[in-house]
Amino acid sequence: MTSTDTPWPDSATAKAEALHQLLRIGDRDWHQLKSNRQRRGAELLAAALVQLLRQGDNNDVEELTQQALGWIKGELKDPGCPRH
Repeated sequence: MTSTDTPWPDSATAKAEALHQLLRIGDRDWHQLKSNRQRRGAELLAAALVQLLRQGDNNDVEELTQQALGWIKGELKDPGCPRH
């Protein structure tokens, strides 16, 4: 069922948030995965989906999606750690 104030199924937001948490690159995996284009793209797309389902700002959704596409296309790359 969907609630009356959103067009999404009731569990959609929780599932999208769980997916984002699963795909998020945490501190432990950062150095290993920071340059993985697909992983960075997926993380950002999941974040955009969460924002969309939460009825967040459309500009935020668009920016996250564009950044994800930049990673997927190889247009964005990890700048490296400034402390190393």
